[in-house]
Amino acid sequence: MKKDAVIIGIAGASGSGKTLVARNLCQAFRTSEVAIIQEDAYYKDLAHMSLEERARVNFDHPDAFDHNFLREQISTLKSGMPIENPEYDYAAHTRKPGGKTVHPSDILILEGILILAIPELRELMDIKIFIDTDPDVCLIRRVRRDTEERGRSLESVLRQYEETVRPMYLQFVEPSKRYADIIIPRGGKNVIAIDIVKSKIEKLLAG
Repeated sequence: MKKDAVIIGIAGASGSGKTLVARNLCQAFRTSEVAIIQEDAYYKDLAHMSLEERARVNFDHPDAFDHNFLREQISTLKSGMPIENPEYDYAAHTRKPGGKTVHPSDILILEGILILAIPELRELMDIKIFIDTDPDVCLIRRVRRDTEERGRSLESVLRQYEETVRPMYLQFVEPSKRYADIIIPRGGKNVIAIDIVKSKIEKLLAG
């Protein structure tokens, strides 16, 4: 990644469509120009805890993430060096051994629920985006994702949503919308808003 690389932050509720927006932006540029870093990969490793203890952790609170490590890795990419991006096991709540190599690029997309709520991350971003999607749509998407892709039961997904996801959204995620440069309703399906972001990225890349 060059020093003038464009860093884009994409925040919003779980299930709001952040990943789809990130993918749509990637499609507008060559793969070698874009790297995506997901906040979810930086959950703290809970291997030292029992499975029952891990299940009781509030994974929607800022303390559940190692944001210092995330910031360090972004700084490493900015300096022109590759990183070993951690991978997380959502079913076991632990980090997988090893990681995925991410190389420096002209565009770095940082995506996650809380990235706009963390001042140290916000200050690194050139463009701050908040995906504003109806809560009922977010819940439906989360249920499908967690049951089909992350090995969760429907009961556990709904309990977590009620006990932590929604309260933490109201406390941390939704208020971070005030820091956004662009608010995108309807997520990745908002073609006009995404085209505006693409144009801005192109201008920043051109200097």
